[in-house]
Amino acid sequence: MNKLQQVFAGGKAFIPFITAGDPSLEITEQLVLQMAEAGADLIELGIPFSDPIAEGPVIQEADNRALAGGATTDKIFSMVESIRKSCQVPLAFMTYVNPIFTYGTDKFMKKCKEIGIDAVIVPDVPFEEKEELLPFCSKYDVTLISMIAPTSNNRIRMIASEAQGFIYCVSSMGVTGVRQEIGNDVEEMIKLVKEVKDIPCAIGFGISTPEQAKQMAQFADGVIVGSAIVKIIGQYGVDCVPQVVEYVRSMKNSIK
Repeated sequence: MNKLQQVFAGGKAFIPFITAGDPSLEITEQLVLQMAEAGADLIELGIPFSDPIAEGPVIQEADNRALAGGATTDKIFSMVESIRKSCQVPLAFMTYVNPIFTYGTDKFMKKCKEIGIDAVIVPDVPFEEKEELLPFCSKYDVTLISMIAPTSNNRIRMIASEAQGFIYCVSSMGVTGVRQEIGNDVEEMIKLVKEVKDIPCAIGFGISTPEQAKQMAQFADGVIVGSAIVKIIGQYGVDCVPQVVEYVRSMKNSIK
């Protein structure tokens, strides 16, 4: 059983997202260690990028703060190396294809393997173009996570049949951000996936409250939360760690 399978082996998974380097890399490191202790099953680390097209204002602002604070891909790699000395929680990078190409795709995936990154999520690489990354991911044993959205329609089966690790189900159209209502589309999408392959499905985009998480966990294998956590970090800055830990604990408890 690899580390991504472990994420979903113990019941419903809670997957928080934070932007690496916001408010600083030191605090990002503390957040990862403490979120892991608070029950996070997999942690997504965003590599800040100047043009994050899938993100709403909350994460865009976090990217800007991280970049202004001097976060670079190399510094983020070093931070993960430090985290790995004491913490084995599964980690995924969420980034865009531009930072990967700029770094050098082979070099990037090799480094991911060396420092213990388990998966990468790249929202601006559609399924049809995944060969740009997949050979390098396979070479270094880094899982490339597939995403599906309500508009994927007849592509869902095709994507599911080739997916690895877990499937990231985008709950609603548009960019990331907190939503009041999350439609029934997701439940249908997950049914389609499971008809093709027995692979865990985690829902992201728009989930912010324990009630929403509990509702989604009824039919999903995991719940991904980004903007709501990044908002807390933006609000409390260097004092955000206890606030985030409390939030993660309450979210994890709501889906148990």
